[in-house]
Amino acid sequence: MISFNQLKYSLFLLLLFCSVSLQAQSKKQQELENRRQEIQKEIQQINTLLFQGKKEQKSVLSRVEDLDYKITVRQNLIKITNQQANLLTREINNNQKNITNLRDKLKLIKEEYAAMVVKSYKGKSEQSKVMFLLSSINFQQAYKRLQYIKQYANHQKKQGEEIKIKTLELQELNKDLLKQKQNKQKLIDENRLAKNKLEIEQKEHEALMKSIKQNLNKYTSQIKTKQKEADRIDKEIEKIIRDAIAKSNKKAGKSSSSTTFALTAEDKILAANFTSNKGRLPWPVKEGVVKVRYGTQRSPIDRSIPIKSNGVRIATNKGEKVRAVFKGTVMSIMTPKNGNNTVLIRHGNYITIYKNLSKIYVNKGDKIITKQDIGEVLTNRASGETILSFVIYKEGKTQNPAHWIYKM
Repeated sequence: MISFNQLKYSLFLLLLFCSVSLQAQSKKQQELENRRQEIQKEIQQINTLLFQGKKEQKSVLSRVEDLDYKITVRQNLIKITNQQANLLTREINNNQKNITNLRDKLKLIKEEYAAMVVKSYKGKSEQSKVMFLLSSINFQQAYKRLQYIKQYANHQKKQGEEIKIKTLELQELNKDLLKQKQNKQKLIDENRLAKNKLEIEQKEHEALMKSIKQNLNKYTSQIKTKQKEADRIDKEIEKIIRDAIAKSNKKAGKSSSSTTFALTAEDKILAANFTSNKGRLPWPVKEGVVKVRYGTQRSPIDRSIPIKSNGVRIATNKGEKVRAVFKGTVMSIMTPKNGNNTVLIRHGNYITIYKNLSKIYVNKGDKIITKQDIGEVLTNRASGETILSFVIYKEGKTQNPAHWIYKM
């Protein structure tokens, strides 16, 4: 037969396991909830920056791209919410199982405690205590027996208090279970609304795509022309960087064919500071969403057309100020005829590039501080879009801005 102490220890282990398990699940739930809130915030920004009062101003191409982007983000929200609901289901099942085990063990402990109390009661009379003490061989034994009687009484009291504590812990588990069930229902309700909105957006997307397919060659040609112009500007930027590298090496008395900057002591410190801030750099605009990410992606209009992006394209508000993400020196300013003004800022052997500006507030050679306004983003009259192209180079190689900018 299992002793009272064994049952108590078993209950302690079970409660400890429940506590550790709940903490691990709670941490995972919090991570998912944080991600879900970030996506919800992104959807709000998408609505504000890309859709509110701007639908009629935009070209069909821009509207399809915006919808495609919004649908992807909405699908991510539904996916994360499903993961949360599934994790809650597992937590609820585990909690119910643990509660059942706790109840069974607590029942056995109470039965053992009741038997101990009954046994104690039968020998509780003052006469029995006196006889127990008088039957002692000597005074020392009598003293020990008196201490035993006191200890036994204290032990009974302690066990009773522990049962009360374990009962309260069981009640707390039941409260957690109820809260988990409420949270799960809330997630299910929110996901139902998200799916309804997704369905509406997908239908609108299908209708726009249907109108595009009637004249697909025209739109495909526009996409290719846009990409060709972006490639041309990228090549100009790469030449400016190569020339700057060659100039720095010539000044330092090194080979002009080197592909890396010849850094001064000041440049090295600046580059090291830039590197140490990886993942913590501020956004180049106060408010914006990344509409096109770094790398090569397929066009949402024609999946056979690759869209190459050396950086990120950030949709923002009309007239939004552009700010430097780190201190440095204005290395070059490009002002092509098409108005796609570009500012290059050097930070040691790193260069940050801000393309598609309508106004420029700085000059070549200016010393810039972090978050200093350097211009305004251009709003395209034809498409109705306000897009900043932001690029990071290390020497002559592009970097993924999402790895450098805080929560991009």
